[in-house]
Amino acid sequence: MTKAPVPQDRQLAAQARMVALVLAATMILWMGAQWLGGQMGWDTRFVFLFDLAALAAFFWALVVTYQIWRKRRGN
Repeated sequence: MTKAPVPQDRQLAAQARMVALVLAATMILWMGAQWLGGQMGWDTRFVFLFDLAALAAFFWALVVTYQIWRKRRGN
């Protein structure tokens, strides 16, 4: 028999899904912004803002992934 997941496992799974969604959405939005900026001739300083936003989202995902890993390791 399989044992039922404990609430902490469900919480960690939800966090992992959130990280996956943030990573996928960030990549798609960042590539779209780069393409749109090139098509519309945006100044590089405006396109650079999208780069910084993407880096912030990737850093957030890295931190949350590390927290998930530490919690799983502690169990």
